Amino acid sequence: MRLNWKSALGIALSVGLLVWTLRGESPAEIWTEISQANVPLLALAAIMATLIFPLRALRWRVILGPVAPDLPIAPLWRSIAVGMMVNNVYPLRLGEVARAYALTRETDRVNLASSVASLAVDRVFDALTLMLLLVSAMLAPEFPKGMTVGGQPVQRGALLFAAGAIGMFFVLYLIVAFPTFLVRVYAAVVGRIAPKLVTRGSEVIHAFSEGLGVLRSPRRFIAVFLWALAHWLVNALAFWIGFMAVGIDVPFSAANFLQGIIAIGVALPSSPGFFGVFEAAGKMGLEVYGVSGHQAVTWAIGFHVLSFIPITVIGLYYFARLGLHFSDFKTQAQPNAAQ
Repeated sequence: MRLNWKSALGIALSVGLLVWTLRGESPAEIWTEISQANVPLLALAAIMATLIFPLRALRWRVILGPVAPDLPIAPLWRSIAVGMMVNNVYPLRLGEVARAYALTRETDRVNLASSVASLAVDRVFDALTLMLLLVSAMLAPEFPKGMTVGGQPVQRGALLFAAGAIGMFFVLYLIVAFPTFLVRVYAAVVGRIAPKLVTRGSEVIHAFSEGLGVLRSPRRFIAVFLWALAHWLVNALAFWIGFMAVGIDVPFSAANFLQGIIAIGVALPSSPGFFGVFEAAGKMGLEVYGVSGHQAVTWAIGFHVLSFIPITVIGLYYFARLGLHFSDFKTQAQPNAAQ
């Protein structure tokens, strides 16, 4: 396996953040804290964290509706599990490519370009929903006043996240609204450089636009948003149950705030599974609510490991059952480098 510079940087960043997070902490004491936590609540937190993936499958089904109406949930769920597993165990951020490719192996009703485009919509709704929940947490009466994360006002991070999400949505909407114009521009530019690529590239643009079809229907747009909201509220609930399991007493809005901070953190280059980045973001986010560094690190490591295991094992099972190989995704990633 050959790492590119981004993957190498991500692994280095993860290691550095993990060292920073554990600075002054005793791994033995953290393990003791986790082993003495409320086991039923920890198990429930892990179950809730795994339930978000079937919810994502339901959302993905709605997004793909214009391309492939009434797709069964099972292949969508299996593809999501495979994609998450790949992100958890393999560098190069191949999880999204793996998810899109796995679906094309499950059904011939969705081609790769449409599958990839649908994931772009999926991620935009993630960003918009997380931004909304993050801002709602900061506006909640229980949010500490005058607090910072990494030396910066938390509101600044939320505004940047919101601006990025809205920008992505605007670009995707342009692709939906003006596919023919984009094809003409593409043909005019590429036709002078590599004429053989014009036909294939035009087909890809049209297929990509079809994958974004959800943005043309207000009813479908609302349905996707509601599924995204359910997804992230369940994830926040998993966080909050995990807080209670290790004795952290914070309001539910803290879970909404924390998952937004972690989402911003894991957007950085990192190791497979986002180890180091998740723990550092979890520690900084919980410290905003006055949680001690030791308690925050205990939750972050315990929750991360327990939520990591189920979906990774499930994804590995489906990966083997579908006869997939990591080289499949690396090959598909070449023409889809943007993913």
